[in-house]
Amino acid sequence: MKFDDLEKIINEKPAKIKILNFWATFCRPCVIEMPFFEEVATKFEDDIDLIFVSLDFVENVENKVKPFLTKKDIHSRVILLDDVDYNSWIDRVSPSWSGAIPATLIIDKNTGEKFFFEQIFDKEELESLISKFVNKT
Repeated sequence: MKFDDLEKIINEKPAKIKILNFWATFCRPCVIEMPFFEEVATKFEDDIDLIFVSLDFVENVENKVKPFLTKKDIHSRVILLDDVDYNSWIDRVSPSWSGAIPATLIIDKNTGEKFFFEQIFDKEELESLISKFVNKT
């Protein structure tokens, strides 16, 4: 998917709290936190829509990304962002994003307000954060 298509997903009015987690198989912190996102997505499945946005190279989809997702038992939606001109779209996700991953964008379903986090989450931090969004509704 090119960024313009992802931007449409980001900007559409969400029916649920939308969480986009930017990651890659070569990013150790990303790999560490993915199961936490998956657990939280299961716990709050009626309230959140989780999308993993892979920044892996498209040539690695079959030999790295898909096997990784299978091995890690990832069931949430995964999009491979095939748009390597990062400087053209990083600021469109968040002006505060340096480009480092993992990075997470949360979109409030009621207000459409966007919250950006350039950090790794542990399970408790992530669950606490998502609970705050869920309890706002």
